[in-house]
Amino acid sequence: MKAILVSHFGGPEVLELKETLIPQLRPASVLIAVKAAGVNPVDTYLRAGSFGYQSNLPFIPGIDGAGIIEEVGEGVSKFHKGQTVFFQGVLGSYAQYIVCPEDRVFELPQGFSFSQGAAIGSPYATAYHALFQCAGAEAGQTVLVHGASGGVGIAAVQWAKSRGLRVLATAGTAKGKELVLDVGAEKVFNHGEEGYVNKILEYTQNQGIDIILEMLANKNLENDFSLLANYGKILVIGSRGKIEIDPRNILRKEVSVIGVNLFLASSSQRKAIFAAIQAGLKNKSLWPIIRAEIPLEQAALAHKMIMEGGATGKIVLII
Repeated sequence: MKAILVSHFGGPEVLELKETLIPQLRPASVLIAVKAAGVNPVDTYLRAGSFGYQSNLPFIPGIDGAGIIEEVGEGVSKFHKGQTVFFQGVLGSYAQYIVCPEDRVFELPQGFSFSQGAAIGSPYATAYHALFQCAGAEAGQTVLVHGASGGVGIAAVQWAKSRGLRVLATAGTAKGKELVLDVGAEKVFNHGEEGYVNKILEYTQNQGIDIILEMLANKNLENDFSLLANYGKILVIGSRGKIEIDPRNILRKEVSVIGVNLFLASSSQRKAIFAAIQAGLKNKSLWPIIRAEIPLEQAALAHKMIMEGGATGKIVLII
């Protein structure tokens, strides 16, 4: 089969298209012919061997995807050959085939493309985990989604809107702002404009934000403290470096800064996450937006794009 292999850590150029063996089916697992693979920031961290994310070399990157079941292993009862599915949390999706444990595979409802299926797993699971399991978000609260035009941001806006939260957001381009409004945000601010923090506070009539989902903490965290209401919560989903903060900003409003790591979700949390995702897909309150479909052999381009600003949806690899 064709697959992208990482033989040594480095930049996007280390992503090489190679011929390798189809993985062997195991009990309680399924063999999937992958049609699309989601591209996530964590893929770039694994590729670079940085930020504490490591993998044995060589390896096939990618943890999200969608495709068709080719074969089911012993003991599998939920799935059958020919079924259309998506999967999450299994390393090796940048390939024509992957073997996934049964509990990491989910039915892809009719009406969703393979690309949309590949855009579901990590973004929607991360956003749900952050909002409802880490922050305990409730209807009526105000949430600010930073960087809302990317995969996790769009998912967070849709989740929050569907659960009765007031949704404010930021994006870096006019196209991104328009997209975020289309998926359900009440108001979108340009985080590249000077004075945007004051504009958000004015919009809330200086009441502040209950929950902030932060995709770039190294840039925004200090500003986030001034945006929070008393007892507010900052959920750190992404960061690309260090930042110096004044701890008095935490004390002053008795706020919480919470790290979000989907890999640490318990089995019961994962069960709740994906039950909610499947319900949201079926009632169409969740609808992945695709920014770009890129051929597998151009995986390096996808990795460059995902680390650039101006996101307008999810990047996927077509296989």
